[in-house]
Amino acid sequence: MSDLERYYRVLELEPGATLEEVNQAYKDLVFVWHPDRIPKDNLRLQQKAQDKLKAINEAREKLRSLKTKPQTTFNSPPPQQEKPSQTIQKPPKQNSDLSGKDYSRANLSNKDLSGRNLSYANLSGANLSDTFMHKVNLRGANLSEANLFRANLLLADLREANLRSANLIGADLSGADLRGADLTGARIRSGERLLVKLVGTNLAGAIMPDGSIYQ
Repeated sequence: MSDLERYYRVLELEPGATLEEVNQAYKDLVFVWHPDRIPKDNLRLQQKAQDKLKAINEAREKLRSLKTKPQTTFNSPPPQQEKPSQTIQKPPKQNSDLSGKDYSRANLSNKDLSGRNLSYANLSGANLSDTFMHKVNLRGANLSEANLFRANLLLADLREANLRSANLIGADLSGADLRGADLTGARIRSGERLLVKLVGTNLAGAIMPDGSIYQ
């Protein structure tokens, strides 16, 4: 894989993305991986966040500098360099599909499941505390009674998910899609204090912990 291809991959972009797309991807990823969003006592994820930010900054700077030069200097890689990059990118996509799997009562605490497809998976009663699940697909998944304490669910797809009686204390659901999800009995408060981050969360049609439907 060439350095150029690696920079695009770090920013989760396709080769040839515009400068505007590079800048937006940079902002999105810095928001996701900022160390302040990671629990301070989770040293493994703190270190991972630091490494991610370093790679993200390098990729953004390199691509910005390249895009100020003529396209011919970086937009025509030798044909033999294209095939290796394609074969390298395929396995992660295959491995990320965990749809319909049974992880009931599994201990997945502190795991990195970001970008995985766990749609319609059975995660009932699973321990997902401090788990990183940025952009995870949990559509229709069964998360009833799951422990999602301090889980990072930024931009997650939780449409029609079963979150009945789940522990969501300390979870970050910023930007997540919870349309039609069932949160009946889910723990989201301590007294009158809301302890879940819901900035930009789509709750249209979701059943709230008290049984009411969010309008």
